[in-house]
Amino acid sequence: MNKEHLLPLKESKLGIIGGSGFYSISGIDCSEEFEVDTPYGKPSDSIRVFNIGNLELAFIARHGRNHSFNPTEVPYKANVWALRSIGVRWIIAPSAVGSLQEQIRPLDIVVPDQFIDRTHDRPATFFNEDIIAHVIMGDPFCTNLCSILSDIGEQNIPGGRQLHRGGTYLAMEGPAFSTRAESNLYRQWGCSIIGMTNHTEARLSREAEIAYASLSMVTDYDCWNQTQGEVSVGMVMENLKINTEVANKIIYETAKVIDKERPKSIAHQSLRDGLMTIKENASKEAKSKVKIFTDNYWN
Repeated sequence: MNKEHLLPLKESKLGIIGGSGFYSISGIDCSEEFEVDTPYGKPSDSIRVFNIGNLELAFIARHGRNHSFNPTEVPYKANVWALRSIGVRWIIAPSAVGSLQEQIRPLDIVVPDQFIDRTHDRPATFFNEDIIAHVIMGDPFCTNLCSILSDIGEQNIPGGRQLHRGGTYLAMEGPAFSTRAESNLYRQWGCSIIGMTNHTEARLSREAEIAYASLSMVTDYDCWNQTQGEVSVGMVMENLKINTEVANKIIYETAKVIDKERPKSIAHQSLRDGLMTIKENASKEAKSKVKIFTDNYWN
């Protein structure tokens, strides 16, 4: 098996999981493209590699480059496993979200630090077949990576728009948008933004010992704000087009910082105290699936 997943941080890669409207990295030539077979099936797309300095960026389109997977159908486990297998230890996830608060306006960007899970049909763990692990999720997004992303975002967001540090991401199942009653309930809970994908990736990334941060691009006010009209795909995509350029710039500049600093994260050792099952009590098949995560501890 390829041992790239065991690379030290100084040689590790940055993963980019591009969401709706963000299907590639612009302004940089792709140096390599390949497919990865995983124990969890095929990822949502091939992996494209871009280079910034000495850092390799491994990009995968969350919904496929033709947007062929809805939020429930995205092969989350395959995507995260594939990225870790090639040595990714940080993930930035540009994603479309709706705002649940007046002060978070369309075209703003949020770097959330918490989430609430309202999904019900997601494979949110790698550890459910003979091997059990309980990772710490008190701070589900990597604080170091979020801090770098926020610093760079504030420096590069256009005038008249705001980057919000922190906030609670409400993860809904989708693919339909919220009802007004749901949207108002989430506002009462103090949630900042609403989306359909980042919670699942954040959970799996923590189990895979990958630092994860979301670059949440606000496209609309969700349906609670009736002065703005109904949320529509057209509205979302139009604002996504506007946001994509600044998101590309933020990712490019953040990658340069990661290349220089190679930031550590508590996520990078999340299984050290999380593995419950001992190696001898696990089946051969189960061990083979999670070997790239457990090698550091079971060898």
